[in-house]
Amino acid sequence: MLQDKDAAQLLPPLIAGLVEQPPWQGFLEALRARLAADYASLVFRPLPLGTPEARVIHLYAGAPSPPEVSRHYRENFYLRDPVPYHAMAEGRSHTLADLLAAPVTAPRGASYFRELLAPSGMNHLRMIRCAEPGGVSGWITVTRREADFAAGADRLLEDLAPHLRAALAALVALERERLTADIAREAVRRMNFGWLTLDAAGRVCDGDAIGAGLLAAAGLSVQGREGRLTARDPQLRRQLHAAIRELAEQPQARPRALVIRRDPWLDLLLVPSGGRMGATRATPAVLCYLHADHWSSADRCEQLAQLFDLTRSEARLALALSRGATIAEAAPDIGLTVESARTYSKRIYAKTGARGAADLVRFIHRSVLAMA
Repeated sequence: MLQDKDAAQLLPPLIAGLVEQPPWQGFLEALRARLAADYASLVFRPLPLGTPEARVIHLYAGAPSPPEVSRHYRENFYLRDPVPYHAMAEGRSHTLADLLAAPVTAPRGASYFRELLAPSGMNHLRMIRCAEPGGVSGWITVTRREADFAAGADRLLEDLAPHLRAALAALVALERERLTADIAREAVRRMNFGWLTLDAAGRVCDGDAIGAGLLAAAGLSVQGREGRLTARDPQLRRQLHAAIRELAEQPQARPRALVIRRDPWLDLLLVPSGGRMGATRATPAVLCYLHADHWSSADRCEQLAQLFDLTRSEARLALALSRGATIAEAAPDIGLTVESARTYSKRIYAKTGARGAADLVRFIHRSVLAMA
């Protein structure tokens, strides 16, 4: 178990390091200072069956190896690295002699020390492997040039191991969530969706960059010291304020959609927050999603024609129907009679596989066009 002084010195930066970029710089500095080491590192290596070219994450504090030594390792010696990283007993501190004296590693151990460690001032070394439940390992290494580590260094590292294991598990979970969030964020960016949160008075509480960028294009603005969401167009302003008021007062009310512009398309959806609570922020009353099409109607028609093998007129009609127009409303804009437009619509349904207008809307707005 860590001594109180060590826990106070090492655990706070270990926890804080989860959100540092790069991670754990403060922790590695604290560990280096505590053990009077010249160098401390945390390395994540490829899995045993991974390719040698797989990326190695290398975090460190102190003086690293000289550039020419690092280059020698990356370009040549990594294939002959004798350290049995994945075979190391998990949670146990290993000396340099432990790592290089095994029968399998001894023949290469001397050259490893001579070509890499000694030129880097790593004459004395401790290394410990920690593995989180999912199987991801991290290796902590501390080194000294002039003299071996004081008694107690191994015990400290081994007492630290359970905390390292827990921190590593938290980092792996965070990395997975970050990857998921990054992929979702890219999908949202491609679909050009942004969001704002509003309080009951329509004041903007928070939002993302896309939502902020769409405000001006939507004819919306945040006005006054209170930061209330409003619109330049009087009719839109009345609709917006009425919808916000209704949704704030009636959390079970149905979402309200407002079309701001038709070409290129831009709309917004107002949704009751549903009491979504955060640990550090007040709950918003209303969520506002903004959506803008990157493409003009002409571009979208061309894409629809390619995706579903439609003629130009069929694509124009399909786009109009997908945006809520009736056949009677869309026909004059396309230069068709209502009867011809009905005939075209049947062709569109046959080519897209839609069984009606509702199906067509789903097919178009859930197709890969949304990500274009």
